[in-house]
Amino acid sequence: MAPIALSLSVALGTVNFSGVARRSGNFFPCSSRKLRTNLCRFSSSQGKGIRCAISSSSKNNGGVAEISGSESAKRFYAWSDYKKPRVCILGGGFGGLYTALRLESLFWPDNKKPQVLLVDQSERFVFKPMLYELLSGEVDAWEIAPRFSDLLANTSVQFVQDKVKLLDPCDHIDVKNPNSASCGGTVHLESGLQIEYDWLVLALGAETKLDLVPGATEYALPFSTLRDAQRVDSQLKTLERTNFSKKSLIRVAVVGCGYSGVELAATISERLQDRGLVQAINLENTICPTAPPGNREAALKVLSSRNVELLLGYVVRSIQRVDDAETSEKPNSRPNQGAQSDLASSSYRLELQPTERGSQGRTLEADLVLWTVGSKSLLSTLESSKTYREQLPLNSRGQAETDETLRVKGHPRIFALGDSSSLRDSNGRLLPATAQVAFQQADFAGWNLWAAINNRPLLPFRFQNLGEMMTLGRNDASVTPSFIEGLTLEGPAGHAARKIAYLIRLPTDEHRLKVGISWLTKSAVDSIASIQTTLTGVFTGQ
Repeated sequence: MAPIALSLSVALGTVNFSGVARRSGNFFPCSSRKLRTNLCRFSSSQGKGIRCAISSSSKNNGGVAEISGSESAKRFYAWSDYKKPRVCILGGGFGGLYTALRLESLFWPDNKKPQVLLVDQSERFVFKPMLYELLSGEVDAWEIAPRFSDLLANTSVQFVQDKVKLLDPCDHIDVKNPNSASCGGTVHLESGLQIEYDWLVLALGAETKLDLVPGATEYALPFSTLRDAQRVDSQLKTLERTNFSKKSLIRVAVVGCGYSGVELAATISERLQDRGLVQAINLENTICPTAPPGNREAALKVLSSRNVELLLGYVVRSIQRVDDAETSEKPNSRPNQGAQSDLASSSYRLELQPTERGSQGRTLEADLVLWTVGSKSLLSTLESSKTYREQLPLNSRGQAETDETLRVKGHPRIFALGDSSSLRDSNGRLLPATAQVAFQQADFAGWNLWAAINNRPLLPFRFQNLGEMMTLGRNDASVTPSFIEGLTLEGPAGHAARKIAYLIRLPTDEHRLKVGISWLTKSAVDSIASIQTTLTGVFTGQ
């Protein structure tokens, strides 16, 4: 998560169209393009109610549709103009949202202006590299997790909050002549809504893989979404409150010492200070094995100065709640099966196995277990469909196999990027699933969609590593730009550089302005408070 682009531009433009919804009596995915309507109509169903809130006007205002209803209902999303290209983007993370904004910034001939629909199961975009700042209190949720409705308010991109159920592409029918098909396929959503598209972008992201060891699913917390961060923050507050009058330390176990694990350990240890102990466990004998030496050394220096214990060269074999472990040791007893009912009121036992032969295993107890190891593409979690499984090429990690232009192999109308793509670099290695890669792929995906729609040559994607950054606390970070060999910015300088780079990379000009003002105000308040504290110490002789 931590490696991030330091590039500066996301230009925005506008496209004039609005999206609405319709119903159709035909289930076949490529047959209803001739139908169109400017009304929001859905077939009625019993059970769950139908909610529809769609903005439709001739102005450049983004529309938001919230749709729910019986899964058995068959209804189609109605595009405002059936003659114009229809681009459906699945996933509103870095890859999906920034592709939509890239399409907005391009110049389009009048008859080629695409209608863009963004689909995501959440109402908010999450700037994941700054989730750690929620734990330190440095940022507010609205700053790094704005609503899609606010981000798209001044664009023509339509948004539907729903979860993807399955894909039914039909652009494989004539691969040599991709423009011959009447449409590219159909996306089926869990609400029952079906979306016919001409061009599809897969940017569904990934989720933490918790089923690697027994007990992780029940007792460990992931840290990859806004909800995850809010839950960890809530658990920490509960532990801080219950341990306020106690002399015992708050014990936090962090599984994994990649970028995410190290950033979590640094942030939480700074927050707890002398009230807590963070134990970071890693399979490797070092932290951040793929990081530049400057970042790794800066992280080790910070972690060694705080209450952080590094347990390197260990694998977690199991996680048990202490009550369950003690109960299971007694004859004729069964462990409590209530999973994650109240994590903050329990303690947990982690069984560690060394990776080196001859070393002894370890057992440690923790009040909170955070899991940062392993991930799986959400593309692989879609409902099984014979047609889908046979047509869309996925690798063992559930990612779509793509060519160098980001198009899915065998599907000229489908693009995949970020965690949904398995693109390799010039050396044959898979590109890392980082925000930096997704940023750059979004620019290329937007351009290549423009080129494909206008029958122009597509550009091959070439990843440029611009540097890597990691937060190490409220006023501490490490930044290693790739364009200046040997340079690593640490401490307050690295922290300032990281925040500026992320501010520039926020999605829209309006949001950047609001967040920039907010951060400047907070910085001014903190500076005044620091000066007052210093002056008070001078005058009181402390």
